[in-house]
Amino acid sequence: MPFIRLSPLLTLFTLLLLVGCASKETKIAPAPSPQAGISMERALILSHAQQAIGTPYRLGGSSPGGLDCSGLVEMTYRAAGIRVPRTADEQFRALPQVEAPRPGDLLFFGSGAKATHVGIYRGNRQMIHAPGSGRAVVSVPLDIDYWQARFLGAAAPAP
Repeated sequence: MPFIRLSPLLTLFTLLLLVGCASKETKIAPAPSPQAGISMERALILSHAQQAIGTPYRLGGSSPGGLDCSGLVEMTYRAAGIRVPRTADEQFRALPQVEAPRPGDLLFFGSGAKATHVGIYRGNRQMIHAPGSGRAVVSVPLDIDYWQARFLGAAAPAP
């Protein structure tokens, strides 16, 4: 009878399924993201900057109601427990410079030696910033000539 011949195979298959279910190897954590290995402060900075996308630009703004570029930096860093100066140029002059930015670092732009704009490096050659009047906080690629021509440097106030 075919049922009797399959019975030991079905029993073995059922046992294997039960052993697999009882295994202590469970995968609860998602696959590592490109941001894996960054500090808690950097993760908070990036999370708050991401949440700010879509916030309208407001000159002098540093709250979820409206942000300018340095206000975005001040708000996101404050959420991570890090105090930074208020304006882009003050941030550029006061914060520790780095050669190669990591996610959560600041990128400064301007002309000459004066920083007139700042953004938060997101990783993968992307930056979150408040672009200006009539616009909202966005994430943009850094491979655009406009950014390359105006880049002054990067700073790393977060551990």
